[in-house]
Amino acid sequence: MGDASSTPPRDPQRRAWVPGLLVMAGGVAITLFLASLQTLLGALVLALLLGMLLGNSGLYTASLRPGIGGGTKRLLRAGVVLLGLQLALPDILALGPQVILLIVACVVLSFYGTLWLGRRFGLSRSASLLMAAGFSICGASAVAGMQGIVEADDDEVASAVAMVTLYGSLMIIVLPLANAAIGLDATRFGVWSGLAVHEVAQVVAVASTAGTVALASATVVKLGRVLMLAPVAAIASIGERRHSSAGLHAATTEAGTVWPNASTPGRTTGGRMVAGSSDTGAARRSTPVVPLFVVGFLTMVVLRSLGVLPQPALDIGRTVTTILLAAGMFGLGAGIDLRRLLRTGGRFAAVGAAATTLLAGLSLLGVVVLT
Repeated sequence: MGDASSTPPRDPQRRAWVPGLLVMAGGVAITLFLASLQTLLGALVLALLLGMLLGNSGLYTASLRPGIGGGTKRLLRAGVVLLGLQLALPDILALGPQVILLIVACVVLSFYGTLWLGRRFGLSRSASLLMAAGFSICGASAVAGMQGIVEADDDEVASAVAMVTLYGSLMIIVLPLANAAIGLDATRFGVWSGLAVHEVAQVVAVASTAGTVALASATVVKLGRVLMLAPVAAIASIGERRHSSAGLHAATTEAGTVWPNASTPGRTTGGRMVAGSSDTGAARRSTPVVPLFVVGFLTMVVLRSLGVLPQPALDIGRTVTTILLAAGMFGLGAGIDLRRLLRTGGRFAAVGAAATTLLAGLSLLGVVVLT
C-alpha cells in the first residue's frame, strides 16, 4: 500500500477514500451474512478470504486502494479497543490464584516458545511475533492487535490468521477425543479447553461437548487469556522500540548494509519500502511504549468491570467489535499476494503444528498438576 493510503484523510483526500470504504462496508455485510449461515468459519476469517478474493481477482483497482489501505489499520485497532468490553475482571479473579497463574504461565511460555519456533523455522521476526500472539492469546484478534505494533507484510498476517483458524478448528475434534482417553472431569476439561484452543468460538465448540459446567469454565479462562493481550502488546512494543534503536545505531555505523530482516531498514513491507537510518529513528521515536489502542483496550476492560454499562450497550459493543475487526481483516486480505502466500505456507504450517502441540501439552500438564 502506498504512502498516500497510510496517512490520515485530509479534506482533499476524503473523496478518494470513499470508494474503498464503500467496498469494505459491502464486504463486511456479505461476511456477516455468510457467518450467520454456518459455524465452521468465523466472521474474521470469512472477511479475510473475501478480501483475498478481491485483491487477487484484478478488481482491486487504484480507486479502491486509498480507502481500503488507509482504513485497515485504524479499523483493526478500534476493534481491539472495543474487544475489552467483553472482559470483566471480577469473573476472571473468581477463577482463583492457581488458574490465574496457569493462564499467565501458558500464555508466556507458549508465546516465547512459538516465537523461538518461528525463528528456527525461518520465519521473519514480524511473522514470528504474529504467530506467537495468535497461538498464545486469542487467535485472529491477537494477530490484529500485534499487527498494529510490528511492520508485518499482509501475507504474513494472512498466514498467521489461517494457521490459528486451521489448528484451532482441528482442536474441536482432537481435544474431546483426547479427553475420552484422559478422563478429566467437566471443570478441568473446561479449563484445558480455555487454555489450549485459539479462538473464543472454537473454545465454545470444544467445551460444549462436555456440558454447561465445562463451557462456563472454558469461556472465563479463555477471556483471561484475551486479557493478556494488553501486557504482551506493551512488551512487544518496547521490544520493537529497542529493535528499531539497534537498527538505527547499526545504520549510522555501517554504510551500505543490506537488511534482510523484518522491521529493519531496506525491506519492502506490505508494499512499503522501509527506509534507512533516518526513517528508522523516526519510527522508533513515534512508537509509544504502550500503544494507544492498548490503553483504550484496558479502559474498556475497566468500564465493563465497573458495571456502569447496561447489557444492551455491551451487546452493541460486541457487534461493533466484530464489524470493525471484520472490516480490518477484509482490508488485509485485499493486500495479499495469494501466489506468494502459497509459496511460504509450509513454514507457517510447521510452526502452527508445533505451537499447538506445545500449548496443548503445557496446559494439560498445568491442569493435572495445579487443579
